[in-house]
Amino acid sequence: MNTLTPRRVVEELDRYIIGQAAAKRAVAVALRNRHRRQMVSKEIRDEISPKNILLIGRTGVGKTEIARRVANLAEAPFIKVEATKYTEVGYVGRDVESMIRDLVEVAVNQVKRQESDLCMDRATEKTEEVLLDSLLPGSGKPKREGIERFIVDLMGRASPERPPGIEGPEESNPTRDKLKALLREGRLDDREVEIDLKEQSVPLGNIFHGAGLEDLEIQLRGMMKGMVPDKTKRRRMTVKEARPLVLKDQIESLLDMDKVVRLGVERAEGSGIIFVDEIDKIAVAETRRGGAGPDVSREGVQRDLLPIIEGTTAMTKYGAIRTDRILFIGAGAFNLAKPSDLIPELQGRFPIRVELEDLTQADLRRILVEPQNAIVRQYEALLAADGVTLEFTDGALDQIAALAWQVNVRAENIGARRLHTVVERLLEEILFQAPDPSLTHVTLDEATVNQRLSGLVEDKDLSKFIL
Repeated sequence: MNTLTPRRVVEELDRYIIGQAAAKRAVAVALRNRHRRQMVSKEIRDEISPKNILLIGRTGVGKTEIARRVANLAEAPFIKVEATKYTEVGYVGRDVESMIRDLVEVAVNQVKRQESDLCMDRATEKTEEVLLDSLLPGSGKPKREGIERFIVDLMGRASPERPPGIEGPEESNPTRDKLKALLREGRLDDREVEIDLKEQSVPLGNIFHGAGLEDLEIQLRGMMKGMVPDKTKRRRMTVKEARPLVLKDQIESLLDMDKVVRLGVERAEGSGIIFVDEIDKIAVAETRRGGAGPDVSREGVQRDLLPIIEGTTAMTKYGAIRTDRILFIGAGAFNLAKPSDLIPELQGRFPIRVELEDLTQADLRRILVEPQNAIVRQYEALLAADGVTLEFTDGALDQIAALAWQVNVRAENIGARRLHTVVERLLEEILFQAPDPSLTHVTLDEATVNQRLSGLVEDKDLSKFIL
């Protein structure tokens, strides 16, 4: 975090997202403020809370991508939820606190992966020993137990004073050493071995589904897990099949799950980011307030969101989680409603509001080639896998951007997502034919783009269905 200054964050975001400078600056400052909070005195630190952000803009302009990329930069737990999925709570929906449970699950899994990487070398060594014991039974070092082992460990190497009957350290087994070398080279992958593996627990699925019942499900799962002990089962398989399964068991045996859970909870509380999409869909216009039907559910979801965003304690299977340090980023198009249509209490929980600009034809042209994950690069890599070299001329790229922009203007404006539909339609025949010995190099120019797409774009009714 010391190197992730706001300027650096914006530079990293520029590698993947075109334009939207105001939104990038807002999330960069919010991210840096978290690090600044950790460096202030404890007296004032508890008074500083994250300033939640409301991103306003059409679909396809980069709202979700900005939030996801900035979370990846900070290695922060991140989840995306749609506000509309909570509008049917009590019927088939989930309660609002489920977003906190999902965030903690992501954080714990993130820490678990990192801790697994730290113990990977040791787990790999133990995996090799288990496989060697199966390949060459009786070749392992005999165990010394009781007082004899204590004396040997205490006295160290063999010496004249060593008590009679106590052997010195085991010499290396030449046969076992040769097998280990062959095992590492992969030359024993086809050998069959018998391995004792932990039985995988059968997932229970959703026992209860609906508002207010998920806490009961968490408690029931915990009780059942404690009642059913871990079992092992002897399985016969090849070394290649057994290696990843044994490695997984060894990693789990080395992990300190109490530490993993503790760090995961701390990470979720201190650096978690929740992206609440489609928040405009739960807004209720003043002209419709006081009515019945869907509007009642929408306003109810807003009131359920309020304590979560303001700061409360949510129960999860990992314990109680405080939400007052989690950064919430709301997003919506707000084409049918306004931010002021949200209830006043919820409006106050999103003090930073940023309007994202609609993408122009020039922006679409840049999106085709400039980002690290540019659309053109993706299709070039896909076809290269089949031995086809794909090349776009500048005129072709200009025309693709122009046609995508025209369809956005005439039909629904879905931003950069329109480029995917246009390019996919353009390359449909090539993607179908590859791989083909006669198809090794394809150059697309402006004339080819016009030939394949202009007719669809000009037919307004047809373009709505195809593009």
